[in-house]
Amino acid sequence: MINENQILGCKKMQRESQRQVYDHLSPKLYRTCKRYLKKEEEIEEVLADAFCTIFSKINQLKEFGAFEAWSRKITVNHCLQHLKRNVNFNLYLEDTPFYLQPEVAADTQLEEEDLLNLLNLIPEGCKTIFNLFVIEGYGHKEIAQMLTISEGTSKSQLNAAKTKLKELIAKFYYQNAK
Repeated sequence: MINENQILGCKKMQRESQRQVYDHLSPKLYRTCKRYLKKEEEIEEVLADAFCTIFSKINQLKEFGAFEAWSRKITVNHCLQHLKRNVNFNLYLEDTPFYLQPEVAADTQLEEEDLLNLLNLIPEGCKTIFNLFVIEGYGHKEIAQMLTISEGTSKSQLNAAKTKLKELIAKFYYQNAK
């Protein structure tokens, strides 16, 4: 748990406090990045950029209790900036080639890591909007503003992501379950 003294130390640019905060937060923020990005080098780059922003803007933090949520929001914003440079969010699922991976055993339970792997099988636009809406809790209006797309595009991309995820879950996890 990050305490007030560690945050105050980060505000004073104390390396040990920054290291403690990094050690505590990096696994959580890494998982956040992994929900949005596929390539390890992209995840590491965005995570490093997010921590630079966190430490350089920590004086803007108003409430100590909001530090983790504030840090997560910064990380999500860095992921979105990266994706906006590289992804066409107006590209629909039908326009994107789709490659299935080898099947897994039908009696396998769906775990968080499995869901992340399945999310990596759908197009970036669908995946990003799914993450923002379902996991981060943003509304379609906010998503549209963040990604500079229409609300309708956000809704249709979310619907496409849900449909494809249901198909993937049925195929990989429940094809023999009856």
